[in-house]
Amino acid sequence: MKYVDTAQVQKRMNLRLTTNKLAKSLFFLSTMFGLIVLVVLIYRVFSQGIQWIDLQFLTGKLSTFAENAGVMGPLLGSFWLMLVVAPLTMILGVGTAIYLEEYAKKGRIPSLIQTNIANLAGVPSIVFGLLGLTVFVKGFSLGNVVLAGGLTMSLLVLPIVVVASQESIRAVPQYLREASYGMGATKWQTVKNVVLPASLPGILTGVILSLSRAIGETAPLVVLGIPALLIPFPDSIFDKFTVMPLQIYYWTIDSALTKEYANLAAGAIVVLLMLLFLMNSIAIIIRNKYQRRL
Repeated sequence: MKYVDTAQVQKRMNLRLTTNKLAKSLFFLSTMFGLIVLVVLIYRVFSQGIQWIDLQFLTGKLSTFAENAGVMGPLLGSFWLMLVVAPLTMILGVGTAIYLEEYAKKGRIPSLIQTNIANLAGVPSIVFGLLGLTVFVKGFSLGNVVLAGGLTMSLLVLPIVVVASQESIRAVPQYLREASYGMGATKWQTVKNVVLPASLPGILTGVILSLSRAIGETAPLVVLGIPALLIPFPDSIFDKFTVMPLQIYYWTIDSALTKEYANLAAGAIVVLLMLLFLMNSIAIIIRNKYQRRL
């Protein structure tokens, strides 16, 4: 019979308990540090910018005078940009995920495609801006209009939608597919009536994350040559435009010369946060509605 050293076992248990407490304390402090920084940042932005938000600020045009400047132009530009990005990313991203998970045969080529899609999610956004400048702005001669910006942003966030959609489709139990086939359904009928409804909450989560990133990106639009001080409002996807993050960026730079521009930037950040909160809330409500149906 093997002798067990109880003292040694107790020592190891005490060491593990101490390590667990230290790790728990470290993770808690890390979480609290992030929350404190976030609260301070939000408080600073709201306290500095909320007093500048009024009807004139929300509906006015851009102006060289801080007291007369408004954000209606960037708001409309962001709206038109999302009208291009949202349908493109959903159709192409979900379609790609369905093909890779349901139709493509397992092999080297599909595996290579999936690896490249996952790698594209980590590519710096400015690289997509260079791609958009080469292909859409100059190659297709679109210029720095809403359509070129939307296509570029769609390429940027497309990998996020594809990966999230793949994971959601992969999580659908196989017996649901087999039951559908057993009732005489075709492949497409099974995908449309069984797989997509079951995976829709996860797909919508990926779309929410991708659109939130697209509406907050600046670097690709800077590379495309999107102006910041644009007076006319965009009326279609073929008009020149500017967006909220780009306007915030240039107002922050201009605050070195005129202090009031820092307040304008803070007010624009508050409006952008409210827009993101509204957009995400609507998407989450839709997602939860489909979850309850399932």
